[in-house]
Amino acid sequence: MTDAATTVPPPAFLAAYDALLATWPAGFTAEPSTIPTPFGPTRLNSCGPADAPPLLLLPGGGATSGSWYANVADLARTHRVHAIDPVGESGMSVPDPDRPLRTLDDQRIWLDALLDAVGARPDRPAVLAGHSYGAWTALQYALRAPDRLSHLILLDPTQCFAGLSKGYLARALPMLLRPRADRITTFLTWETQGVPLDPAWLQLQLANAEFKGKPPVTAPSPVPAELRTLRPRTLVVMAGRSRSHDSAKVAARAAALLPAPRIAVLPQATHHSMPFAQPAELALHVREFLGTP
Repeated sequence: MTDAATTVPPPAFLAAYDALLATWPAGFTAEPSTIPTPFGPTRLNSCGPADAPPLLLLPGGGATSGSWYANVADLARTHRVHAIDPVGESGMSVPDPDRPLRTLDDQRIWLDALLDAVGARPDRPAVLAGHSYGAWTALQYALRAPDRLSHLILLDPTQCFAGLSKGYLARALPMLLRPRADRITTFLTWETQGVPLDPAWLQLQLANAEFKGKPPVTAPSPVPAELRTLRPRTLVVMAGRSRSHDSAKVAARAAALLPAPRIAVLPQATHHSMPFAQPAELALHVREFLGTP
């Protein structure tokens, strides 16, 4: 067993995490809870009517539940929103040292536990949304547990329909191998291309340099035969200025392989600014997709 010191995030990270959660809009304050799962306790930050249908949000790799600050108000008007800190990644979830989350089946079991905890049932399936790596996780889960979801929302998904661009990987590799605040700043400045960055969001990205997470689950992208079997209704929203991949090609491939998906583009968004670059436009696409006012 690891001792408590190895599971507590560093003080700078904790301060930045709390500061970003404090930016959630008035009336939609994050309500934290910790859900026991077979892979360790998982932090959810929730808001919205307690009796509304559940909507779960998976952040991009290295991000946290707080990164949905620009979206929660719109989503929580009609759903009980649960923003997740994935086990083993940045945030307040604590991985079980004796049972690390390593495989797609592990991810399915972990998400099953969260859906059970938030009241998703066969007669009340959940909406699952994810950004970037979170979209990959959401898609893999939807292929393995389709009856648990009514809708699937993929925001600038990576490794779902195409790989990452070589230029993006070349820029990201130094930051990933030896994360430092200056490398993170340089990379995000390059990728976001002048999109205004919330200071609290940026500070948490910089504090991630001190966070020692576990390696994420990796697996091959779903093959076309798998994608054609996807059952939950699916919305794919691409970042028009993403530098992680060619958004038009990814959108075309998703349209060709998924059963009747809805495809949308946020023209000013980049990959890393996707959750907050055009929140009003994103909310409109999601409302139309979910059929909510």
